[in-house]
Amino acid sequence: MFILHRRLPLLARTTFICNSMEPAVTTTATTSSLGGSSRLAALAQQLRMYKPPPSSTFDEAEEMQADQESAGKVVSQVGFQESMTPVPKDPERFRPKRAAVLICIFEGEEGDLRVILTKRSSRLSTHSGEVSLPGGKAEEDDKDDGMTATREAEEEIGLDPSLVDVVTSLEPFLSKHLLRVIPVIGILRDKKTFNPKPNPAEVEAVFDAPLEMFLKDENRRSEEREWMGEKYLIHYFDYRTGDKDYTIWGLTAGILIRAASVTYQRPPAFIEQCPKFKYPKMVEKNTCMP
Repeated sequence: MFILHRRLPLLARTTFICNSMEPAVTTTATTSSLGGSSRLAALAQQLRMYKPPPSSTFDEAEEMQADQESAGKVVSQVGFQESMTPVPKDPERFRPKRAAVLICIFEGEEGDLRVILTKRSSRLSTHSGEVSLPGGKAEEDDKDDGMTATREAEEEIGLDPSLVDVVTSLEPFLSKHLLRVIPVIGILRDKKTFNPKPNPAEVEAVFDAPLEMFLKDENRRSEEREWMGEKYLIHYFDYRTGDKDYTIWGLTAGILIRAASVTYQRPPAFIEQCPKFKYPKMVEKNTCMP
């Protein structure tokens, strides 16, 4: 985990410290009274205690001296916690729409933790054919982000919300066009109760992958790019299941790297190398950033 230990002055650069910690979840696979394995019960308890760091606060509406259009392109390719990105001069105009995605974790047959993913329909106008997490934009009737994520998952892949135990949310990420995406972590206690029914208008395929994969350097490649004189990496995870090959990258990969780091309580085995954004006047103590 990368922790910012002090408040930063206006437009200051940051230095991060990497703390390696042992996973807090056990590997026991006995049945618990709450349904599912005792490992899932322990994981749910662990994740409920997680509190995302506060978003950075702004004492004044000051321009961040960064090209917003260029920043938006970088955000759409990589995906960052909201606190890392520049904001326009007038914060009243910076009101990104809210969305939520579901990181649905379950225990595989071999005792590993796995996450449900989708391949978007090739007929969609945006991000067609790409791998994503189930989710979408919030609606007025949604009482919280958990409801948004589980409602969208039901609409996209037929996942009954009653089967998912929503345990926590991660820091907001910004995606293309500065859409504010809230990653919601839910536990699927019994995978056998879920029979995927993908909505053909939105989803081409439903599959799952080991969550720990997003902390490992195996089957990972990266592409170095440059923005405003700073180099950064876009991560790609290649994954094969059955006779299908998938590539998980960009915002989805960024969210899953963060989710895996929180779940296993350790940083990835590779350097993430995000762009060095210029920060707002005040950044709260202990703000987590990749």
